[in-house]
Amino acid sequence: MAEIDLPPSDTFAIFVISILAGIVLWDAFWLTKQKRDIPNLGDLPNGGFAWASEGPQEVIRQWGNLFSMAAMMSLPWALISLSNTSIIYGIIWDILLALHIIYLLIPKRYAVTSTHLFADGQRYEWKKLRLAKRQPKRRIMLLRKGWVFFGPLPLGGKYHNLKQAKTAIARFYQMGEESE
Repeated sequence: MAEIDLPPSDTFAIFVISILAGIVLWDAFWLTKQKRDIPNLGDLPNGGFAWASEGPQEVIRQWGNLFSMAAMMSLPWALISLSNTSIIYGIIWDILLALHIIYLLIPKRYAVTSTHLFADGQRYEWKKLRLAKRQPKRRIMLLRKGWVFFGPLPLGGKYHNLKQAKTAIARFYQMGEESE
């Protein structure tokens, strides 16, 4: 069997960390847009609604991602010793994931309008989303069409805000079905 020449472990570590840094920067960019996209909270024209979450609601919203990040933070440490990779890359990896965890926990702004959902600094058309059949008690669960199990889009917030948002979402879905 022929030997395979792999790149040096430090080179591969730099490559992987560069990808992670790009993801962290990308998420930071989108977070900066939420205040500009949703300047006002409360009732919006045409029956829309905008609200903000708080830190504890983001923990509820992101609990699965938080566990994933914790697992990802521990993952490279076993590989570092096996591959003779410099420990600095593990430290950088964990710092980047810690920043990402902070981004997950920062309070967010959400809005529902007759045409779009605004969440995490992005805008989603209603026709590309659907409500999950089973709704959790302390968040709203939407699913991105075509993403299978990779597409959950949970929305966080206080109970009364989520209740008002669910009412608006149901109204917008009903309006969309009537126009088809």
